[in-house]
Amino acid sequence: MPKRFRLTRRFNMAMTEDGYRRLRRFAQEAGLEEGEALSFLFENFESVTHAENLGHRLRMFNSELEARKR
Repeated sequence: MPKRFRLTRRFNMAMTEDGYRRLRRFAQEAGLEEGEALSFLFENFESVTHAENLGHRLRMFNSELEARKR
């Protein structure tokens, strides 16, 4: 029997315009709402990320983060 899908956790979050546009596009393509899309991504994080690329992308993001905050 499938687990019931309930969005029980809510939190304030902030994201870049680019990140939000990409989330909305992904949700629309998948036929999901934004909250459902985020739940899918985090519940299946290891499956939807490429382990070798994740570390590299994270290092790149962190190195650009301070400049992007200005």
